[in-house]
Amino acid sequence: MPRGGGTSNGGVIGKTNKTSFGQCRVTSKTSSGDITTQPGTRLAKVLVVAGGGGGGGNDGSDGGAGGGGAGGYRCVEISVDGNTAYTATVGGGGNGGSSGGSNPGRVGSTGSDSSFSTITSNGGGGGAAKGLAAGSGGSGGGVSNDGSGGATTGGAGNTPPVSPPQGNDGGGHSNLGGSFFGSGGGGSSAVGQDGTPSAIGAGGAGTSNDITGSCVTYAGGGGASGPPSGSAPSSVGGGGAGKSGPGSGNAGTANTGGGGGAAGGTAGGPTPNSFPGGAGGSGTVVVKELNKASGVWSMQSVFSARNQGTWPDGSVVREFNYLVVAGGGAGGNNPPSPSTGGGGGGAGGYRASGFGPSPLQASPIFLAGGTFNITIGAGSAQAPGHAQPGSDSIFNVCGTEGTDKFTATGGGGGGGFGSSAGKPGGSGAGASGTPEPGSTFAGGSGNTPPTSPPQGQDGGSAPGPGAGRGGAGGGGAGGAGSNATNPGGSGGSGVPNAITGSDVTYAAGGSGKSSSPGSGPSGSANTGNGGGGAKSSPTSAGCGGSGIVVVRGPSAVSLSVTPCTNSSSTHPGGDKIATFTVSGTLTIS
Repeated sequence: MPRGGGTSNGGVIGKTNKTSFGQCRVTSKTSSGDITTQPGTRLAKVLVVAGGGGGGGNDGSDGGAGGGGAGGYRCVEISVDGNTAYTATVGGGGNGGSSGGSNPGRVGSTGSDSSFSTITSNGGGGGAAKGLAAGSGGSGGGVSNDGSGGATTGGAGNTPPVSPPQGNDGGGHSNLGGSFFGSGGGGSSAVGQDGTPSAIGAGGAGTSNDITGSCVTYAGGGGASGPPSGSAPSSVGGGGAGKSGPGSGNAGTANTGGGGGAAGGTAGGPTPNSFPGGAGGSGTVVVKELNKASGVWSMQSVFSARNQGTWPDGSVVREFNYLVVAGGGAGGNNPPSPSTGGGGGGAGGYRASGFGPSPLQASPIFLAGGTFNITIGAGSAQAPGHAQPGSDSIFNVCGTEGTDKFTATGGGGGGGFGSSAGKPGGSGAGASGTPEPGSTFAGGSGNTPPTSPPQGQDGGSAPGPGAGRGGAGGGGAGGAGSNATNPGGSGGSGVPNAITGSDVTYAAGGSGKSSSPGSGPSGSANTGNGGGGAKSSPTSAGCGGSGIVVVRGPSAVSLSVTPCTNSSSTHPGGDKIATFTVSGTLTIS
């Protein structure tokens, strides 16, 4: 080539890609201020968590109130300019609802927004006391009894809407028997738990992230409150713990965006028994300046980057397949007096690659060596009426969802006394009850939140009129639940998967109960199956089956697991397999 005729990259021809030499520098902000990027930075991973909403207050006449919603949670990769100052705004937590006084004052205030560059997360909604509406926001606040026997709905999450969602709705309340058990505030990973005739709702789960180098859980919803007969929910993801009996609400943890816990009182008690709700936790902004160097490079560029210590380390990345199944939802229960059986629980969400039915197979993942946190979701327990959802299972808790982290959502809880509709989840639950002619109690929506391929199917519905029949079946990974019939509707089918070397069926929906008194079967452990509905007193609906996580990689890797309840093995073909039946850690080397 003639002198002077070369290209700017030294004559090497190849695809031009955006590159970034940020040296993986991490800057955390716990209060507002500027962050100045390094000269070579062009891409950054940004965590933006808003302030949590305040918990609901109590004036002494109520037994419980709703927890505050978590602040909005967003973790995204964005383009930035090098050697440029960006303003990081860190939102404060909302104040807890007041003790006594006027009704509006007993709703916690909304947390403040956090932002960096073009990314904004919205403050969590405030929790509410009896008869009041909860606030909307990043995640919505929880509620309590409306004072007139009607059902109440929690505050809306992901408000205003962004994709992926920044949060979830606050829990609702069935209001059976005039109870005052509040519902939990929404969290970044799950809706707040509903208040029931006998249970205080927990805050929705937060999201774990290791962008700082430590695995921290952010944006959990605030716990609700209730009379002393209830069990106080523990803190989740920085959200304030719930309250059983009289007392001020617990504050959300600073710089996690957790919702504030609700204040407790004594139903019918005098005004001196009034207490304020807990404040929401403040937010945070964390920026990690990325190293990325894809495409074709001249030797001169490589030499310069290596001398500066900014060239990526060249870790070997290999292909892995996975199976992640969440805990199944329990079946719903109706006592002997109504004429219908309870709905079946929805199966836990099913996510897989490489094995199982091809329409449900996602692409494999590519991982370098390291340690990965694994969460196994529990199946939900029996309840006296409508059931709660199962818990999520997660591969790589601190990863990036859809890239190196995969979450399967717990199955929906079956419809029963107090709330006839099936609940949404990985697979939706079956409905129950006797709607009026021309109306329908809907089955729970499956594939909630949506994944591709879908992680589950809808639960069956109960069209009116419906006296003297069974409940509807819960959805499964392989099919929707059947509508209410007598005997009860069948659960949706599960799907086979041989990633462990044995063909096992996972994620089947629970069956609806017939109109005859009786209990429901529980889902098998580590299958994610939904529990069967019941018609009985005391409660005897089937519990949901717990979930499972399996990772399978090439023969060249070594897989070790903790605790020893989990197992690692070698397939006859040489692949290495790690199977998790309880939460633990996977180390790849």
